[in-house]
Amino acid sequence: MRLTHILLASILIILPGIATALEPEVQSAKDEGMRLYNIGESTRALPYLEEVAEAGDVEAMYYMGEAERRQNMGGMTLKAMNWYLQAAEQGDPYAMLRLFQGGACVAGDECPEDAEGWREKALAETLPKAEAGDIDAMLALYHIYRLMDDSGEGVEWLEKAAEAGNPEAQTRLGMNIRGGQGWYFLGSRRLEAAAEWFRKAAEQGYVPAMKSLSEVLIKLEDFEGSWRWSLKGSDLGDESLRTRVGWCYLNPGEYENLAEVDLCPVEQDAVKGWAILAALKEEVGNETASDILEDNKNLLTEEQKRRTEALVEEWVNKGPDVSDFPPRFGF
Repeated sequence: MRLTHILLASILIILPGIATALEPEVQSAKDEGMRLYNIGESTRALPYLEEVAEAGDVEAMYYMGEAERRQNMGGMTLKAMNWYLQAAEQGDPYAMLRLFQGGACVAGDECPEDAEGWREKALAETLPKAEAGDIDAMLALYHIYRLMDDSGEGVEWLEKAAEAGNPEAQTRLGMNIRGGQGWYFLGSRRLEAAAEWFRKAAEQGYVPAMKSLSEVLIKLEDFEGSWRWSLKGSDLGDESLRTRVGWCYLNPGEYENLAEVDLCPVEQDAVKGWAILAALKEEVGNETASDILEDNKNLLTEEQKRRTEALVEEWVNKGPDVSDFPPRFGF
């Protein structure tokens, strides 16, 4: 390890609250590791994330734990626990929650020295930050209290984070409302309330909110609005929204017949649709896109298929990267 990396690691241990810019080659490794992780390629992401984690990046330590855990279908492994421990030592509350969920104190005999357990340590370290106005800490408290079976307190902090402008919290609050949180006399009003929070997050550029907003607007029969947000989310790399957009351009009637609603308020452009779906297939191996192309292989003439070739490369190289946008603290 080079001297600069040794010094960096030492600083991070002594002063975990300081954010440190990564060297360019390390940042490139992190970008590639997260790109692969975000499309479900955890195994391929590991060597990239490990390089970054070893350089002292706490976020990469956490995602090393996540990637290792996913290799075991969500169950804790020794490798995952070791990475979570390193992230927890640097104050990552989500790593502490994973250690709690994985039974690190019981199964691994790895308990915090200054708290009853990892869940309690996460609370002790996160609550003061949230009370001081840290909106990321407010969101973390939602998950902490939820694992303490105190959903009421957790929801209060989630609402505070959402009201303070945290787009992830706004999206989670919208999802909770859509799923039954709160009292609404009409089902349509519940959907409208959820849409209000999704819109707040979507307008900040938060792509998962665009997907949720698009879905809710369909239920509210605002098909034009749903399509606009699908286009925006697709342009920002959402894999499922880009699949919808490609299918709508390729064969809108087929898509609408399956959905039984007017989901494609756009004129057919089979060449464009084919290119979008073929790029998804090439870039991330999207199986749905592959199936759609197979089902519609006779829709385009050979001349039209030749015209798609340049467009496919254009869509493959279209930034930002295609992603599933998995939540930081998901399954």
